[in-house]
Amino acid sequence: MTREAFHKALTDVENDLMQMASLVSVALNDAMAALAKRDVAASQRVVRNDIHINRKRFAIEEKCIQLIATQQPMAVDLRILTAIINIITDLERIGDHAEGIAKISISIGDAPLVKPLIDLPVMAAKGDSMLKRCMAAFIERDAETARSICNEDDEVDALYDAIYNELVLMMVDDPKIIKDATYLIWAAHNLERTADRVTNIAERVVYMVTGKMEEMNVSKY
Repeated sequence: MTREAFHKALTDVENDLMQMASLVSVALNDAMAALAKRDVAASQRVVRNDIHINRKRFAIEEKCIQLIATQQPMAVDLRILTAIINIITDLERIGDHAEGIAKISISIGDAPLVKPLIDLPVMAAKGDSMLKRCMAAFIERDAETARSICNEDDEVDALYDAIYNELVLMMVDDPKIIKDATYLIWAAHNLERTADRVTNIAERVVYMVTGKMEEMNVSKY
């Protein structure tokens, strides 16, 4: 494979990566919309469509491994490929979190929610924004933006803590809602983990650009 052909193949892999990120974003937004509307059929579609995200992940991974094994890329090209292999793992996990929210919605069924969805959509929008900007940072090779996105994880954590504490107090006041309130805590946990996965992706973007492994936004606990 010529150098030109290699870079075309690498560009194709990056395009596949962006397509996978788009699928994940759609899954996350669809899962939240279905939860808000109490739309079980829409939630079931999110669960079914997760297989497309999984297949995309494995297809990209296979391409990366083939390029590494046959072309022996050096320096920055190798960092790009290894970063992509790690990024698709986190993207696939975010897809799992979207699927998890959809399954929670299915479990709740058409029953009314124990509280209006106020902070959960904010968490979802924040996580999706972080993801989209992180993938843009990947394309633009923008390590500084990636670092700044990691810091935003604290905002999502704070929202999760607020939701958790509110729902626990509601369960103490009315034990009959424990099951349904727990469903919403699980949904919030999936969104909190989504932001954690985006932080992992941002760390890989920084590594790809700088060649340095950095753990960012380390837990204070």
